[in-house]
Amino acid sequence: MPETPSADQSRPLPTGGSVRPITRWGTPVMHHELRDVTEFDDELATLVADMVATMYAAEGVGLAANQVGVDLKVFVFDCPDDDMQRITGVVCNPVLRLPDGADRKLDVHDEGCLSLPGAFTECARPDHAWVTGVDQHGEPVEFEGTGLLARCLQHETDHLFGTVFGDRVPEKARKKLYKQHQALADEYAEDWPVGEEPE
Repeated sequence: MPETPSADQSRPLPTGGSVRPITRWGTPVMHHELRDVTEFDDELATLVADMVATMYAAEGVGLAANQVGVDLKVFVFDCPDDDMQRITGVVCNPVLRLPDGADRKLDVHDEGCLSLPGAFTECARPDHAWVTGVDQHGEPVEFEGTGLLARCLQHETDHLFGTVFGDRVPEKARKKLYKQHQALADEYAEDWPVGEEPE
């Protein structure tokens, strides 16, 4: 087993990005596997900075590229682990590894998604996760997560392969999610979170 995560694994997030509207569930880009990142250029750097700005404006802990309508395998995150240490990073082309056998323990907690704002339901996921990939500069990165960070790494990697967390819960819970979202839809404009200032 890899060592317990620490803040040492954090990588700095870019600043200076612009907030983009968040794409909702039901939009085609949310429901198919995205393209691998092959060019580590200024366009990718701008996308990543914008994703970070959007994540903070929406008060989220992670954001995938398709959540701003872009068909590329990249996500950003700023999320605490089980020890309440904040871990930040950018991952392109992630490979997710989860515990198996006796090491696999499921954590059942409420989960939400910025692409279905206002809706939460319980979702069981392994309580430990590892992700490897490269950052926006093409440099290798590896992150280990426990607690909320484990959930975040799984949730964001799922997005890049076209899976929303509603696909991982029973139909009854999924219907409840959509009902919650609809009840609060008026609180989230079509271009949300554009115009929102992070605390």
